Amino acid sequence: MNIIIQSTLKTLKKSEILLDNLSNDQLCNASVPPYFSSIGSHIRHILDFYNCIFDVNDSNKIDLTARSRDKAVESNCDCAKSYLESTISKLKDSVKLDLNATVVAIDDLGLGKTEIIYTYAALLAQANSHTIHHYAIINFIFDTLNIVIDDPEFGYNPTTPKKVVTVK
Repeated sequence: MNIIIQSTLKTLKKSEILLDNLSNDQLCNASVPPYFSSIGSHIRHILDFYNCIFDVNDSNKIDLTARSRDKAVESNCDCAKSYLESTISKLKDSVKLDLNATVVAIDDLGLGKTEIIYTYAALLAQANSHTIHHYAIINFIFDTLNIVIDDPEFGYNPTTPKKVVTVK
């Protein structure tokens, strides 16, 4: 299996651990400033991004702005787990893709929709980094809500320097 897909699967598996340890109330709690977003809204957003990638049209275009935004995923751990499992299954099936093949991605970078040429590898790598970025935000929400998930790497990019603890 390709390293990009392996890395992405490893990253997404962290969502599974998270969802196994949260209540529905914790998933949809949107009380944390300054954005007042919930853990569930970030999980849904992450999975929507991946599912856009899997929805290439007949013109070889992927619209990254055409997200499903299913509110049930944001508030119900079982719905979120089901969406995650479906996304992981599609990602595993993507091993058949030519990751060097190009695709046109439609995205809004702040000035309206634009078309960007990607390889599937680059788009999946972006999705993986995007996921880690949202995990960092989720980690902030965890901290504020006093939720502890036993994963010291959760929300950190693999290139983030590790804090060295010295023992006296």
